[in-house]
Amino acid sequence: MTDNRRNFLTGLLNCRSDELKTLLWAFIYFFSLLCSYYILRPLRDEMGIAGGVENLQWLFTGTFFAMLAAVPLFGWLTSRFPRRQFLPYVYLFFIINLLLFFVLFKSGLDHAWVARAFFIWVSVFNLFVVSVFWSFMVDIFDDEQAGRLFGLIAAGGTAGALSGPLIAGSLVQVLGTANLLPVSAAFLGIAIYCIRQLGDGHVRQREEAGQAGSSDQPLGGSILAGIRLVIESPYLLGIALLMLMFTMLATFLYFQQAQIIRDTFSDPAQRTTVFAVMDFAVNALTVIIQVFLTGRLIRWLGIAWTLALVPLLLAAGFLALSIEPTLAVLVVVQVIRRAGNYAVMRPAREMLYVVLGREEKYKAKNFNDTVVYRTGDAVSAWIYTGLRGLGIGLSGIAMIAVPVALLWAALAWRLGRRQQILAGRQDNSIGGQV
Repeated sequence: MTDNRRNFLTGLLNCRSDELKTLLWAFIYFFSLLCSYYILRPLRDEMGIAGGVENLQWLFTGTFFAMLAAVPLFGWLTSRFPRRQFLPYVYLFFIINLLLFFVLFKSGLDHAWVARAFFIWVSVFNLFVVSVFWSFMVDIFDDEQAGRLFGLIAAGGTAGALSGPLIAGSLVQVLGTANLLPVSAAFLGIAIYCIRQLGDGHVRQREEAGQAGSSDQPLGGSILAGIRLVIESPYLLGIALLMLMFTMLATFLYFQQAQIIRDTFSDPAQRTTVFAVMDFAVNALTVIIQVFLTGRLIRWLGIAWTLALVPLLLAAGFLALSIEPTLAVLVVVQVIRRAGNYAVMRPAREMLYVVLGREEKYKAKNFNDTVVYRTGDAVSAWIYTGLRGLGIGLSGIAMIAVPVALLWAALAWRLGRRQQILAGRQDNSIGGQV
């Protein structure tokens, strides 16, 4: 690449020339992960409805217990293996699982139970692989780099999320549904290669800077250290509460989506198409925001108001649903919520961990991203079911969600302010060392 082209590209992407290669590998890594997931997502959502909307709370509860079992295994891996080993092991585990489901789908076993198991597995898979990705990112980038680059890196995931449904839609008629699973597994294999490239590059950078190689040592500690770290830190507890509020509102909206779409379309193929179209709309909007707005929003608004933006928009969305609980309003609210989460809330939320130590970045973050997330899912699913059992309709539940969204916005703002204080202390500490 010529110097002029390199300078143009770095100016366009708001990055330094020495960051280009790392940025590219991170982009491809996240692209591969979400492409893999979005090949599977429409199938998962259709299987959730096929198992009965009235049974969704059981699927969410099953997902919670599966996640609870997985966290100690992840803690064991991070305690005993260096990063360059335990990260690929996580993805190899999910590749093997995908191939096992491929065999089950081909075997013709009881479809209902295989479908429910697949729904739970995909829900665990999605959170785990994305959580591990962002743990890696907050480990190799500092706070200043995160503000500039996380939006662009997230755009790689969005590009993968756009490609996944297109790949699934174009291949399903040729290969059949079951044969999409090895295709999804192949993209996870690409992610493993990217991990190796990023890890080797990070080690070289640290060596050139004369820094110790502790970043590639096992984290040590207990396999349940993530739980202890969260309980002992008000900051991490705040992030856990942030996750609970996020999942509660997302679950309420997911259940309303399932009910409205079930009542609107009787054909499973039509429902799958609607889900796929929504996914495409979400991801198209997301990539535009990520490329052109995310970094600028963080710079203009600061992390505190950036974190509060999506909760405030969702409060307005639930208010609209309480007035008009129709398919059109639901689609608009869901697209805005998911695009806002992926493009704005998620990159800003990951920045909350940049100012913490490595054990918090992997163990505590994984606990918050998986167990706390799925706890919110499971509890919220039963709360929603209970509200419906009391005779409260879609409008009433949407109205209940409005003040929760406002509380979520207030907490997000406070955590953003705390992150800024911690980042300032970190900068002062580094300046003092220099």
